[in-house]
Amino acid sequence: MFTGMIESTGTIIGRDILDEITRITIHAPDHAHRLRLGDSIAVNGTCLTALEMAPPLFSADLAAETLARTTLGLLPRGSVVNLELPTAAGAPLGGHIVQGHIDGRGEIVGFDPVDRKADPAKTDWWLRVRVPETTRRFMVEKGSVALEGISLTIAAWDGEVVSVAVLPHTRTVTNLRFLQPRDLINVEADAIMKLALRDAKRSHLFEPTLRYLLAHGY
Repeated sequence: MFTGMIESTGTIIGRDILDEITRITIHAPDHAHRLRLGDSIAVNGTCLTALEMAPPLFSADLAAETLARTTLGLLPRGSVVNLELPTAAGAPLGGHIVQGHIDGRGEIVGFDPVDRKADPAKTDWWLRVRVPETTRRFMVEKGSVALEGISLTIAAWDGEVVSVAVLPHTRTVTNLRFLQPRDLINVEADAIMKLALRDAKRSHLFEPTLRYLLAHGY
């Protein structure tokens, strides 16, 4: 499990096809030396398994599902990616519960400074993303969403485009500073919202029968 609190960024320096498996290599000086074979690490919010560690480099394979749902197979060499190690049990939950299971690709509609006259490094930014249709039922104003693995709060939602406020610190320490309108990014809906809607649907469909009531002591 992750929390969407990005620890550092890395750079994709290679992508190779090995026996029909896509393997990416990432330059990650702040993380590679902390990884052991088989460890999990979130790359742009995607939970991957670390392989072939050679600090400051590590490699990870991209499954077919990962290639289909995320942007990792589309990123060219030199792309900056967000990195986060799993949250230790009992550690503070700084963001929200992020599984690292990307739901789909969103498209940046706009990314603009709140104050266009201010220093870009000192003003908030307004990020608008058209989210995949399959995730739209999980979006709610003041709820949470992970974009590129970053835990963000939904400030506005119009049924198609989610808008979030990005602090200058968040923009500075993540890959958001390199993104432009029309770029595709990874979107993971809030797991709690998914569970809540699933349970609500089950509750709505459930109709107790006389046999059920008798069997449960009513």
